[in-house]
Amino acid sequence: MPLSVIIPAHNEAAVIARCLAALTSGAEPGELDVIVVCNGCTDNTADLARRAYPQARVIETDVPSKSNALNLGDSAAARFPRFYVDADVVLPLASVREVARVLEQGPVLAAAPRIEFDLAHRGWGVRAFYDVWSRLPYCREGMVGSGAYAVSAEGRRRFGEFPPITADDAFVRLKFAPHERKTVQTCAFTVTPPTTLFGIIKIKTRSHFGNYELRAKHPEAFNNEGESHRAAIMRLARSPIYWPKLAVYGLVKVATRLRTLRQYYMGDHLQWERDDTSRRVGAKVQA
Repeated sequence: MPLSVIIPAHNEAAVIARCLAALTSGAEPGELDVIVVCNGCTDNTADLARRAYPQARVIETDVPSKSNALNLGDSAAARFPRFYVDADVVLPLASVREVARVLEQGPVLAAAPRIEFDLAHRGWGVRAFYDVWSRLPYCREGMVGSGAYAVSAEGRRRFGEFPPITADDAFVRLKFAPHERKTVQTCAFTVTPPTTLFGIIKIKTRSHFGNYELRAKHPEAFNNEGESHRAAIMRLARSPIYWPKLAVYGLVKVATRLRTLRQYYMGDHLQWERDDTSRRVGAKVQA
């Protein structure tokens, strides 16, 4: 089944080849229409993308905006299902095919593989945080979307252009009721977390900021939110083995919330929190 894959990429020279290799290895001729949108890059991301997958269409823009990159990719794409993939994740072709099959069959309109974390060479604190986070409803309910998600043609008609907001994945996920979106458990994509807790705080600040921004601009979207995390945390707290891990998780959440509130209410809406320690080649490929 021919499909489109849009990859927004801002200074992703360290990982774009890895992303494209996993995505396209074994693809049939004409199976994938890959569009890499290099937005505001000051490195050689575009050249590396062309070299890694010559069949890719590489669009370059001076505007360093992910939402603008997604819209440029959408304007160039014509196929469905349509995937939106961050350049720093590892999404194998087998997972693309499985998610596409689910969307083709219906009635699901938006879907994503389950998320996996490459925690090799990560300390106990980082592993503890992700052990808790991976057990929360966000990672278990339909369509996680943190780095890779797809929509059917009908699903894409649910919204117009991507708005100029930080949380594009949450914006899309909340356009669909829980029964309209799905995490496909038979396949996966891999995220490489930061190497330090401060790195986690940085990327979670961006995530929290995006949620504040989304709630302020599109409050109606949260009618489609799933189960509260509080209940899941309380269930984990019943087991003493999780108490040290919950302490780490709580510390990260408090620090993140304080940084986010300062950033949001001080009007620092243009700062993009990013951790480059996670952009290192070597993440495993999960199918």
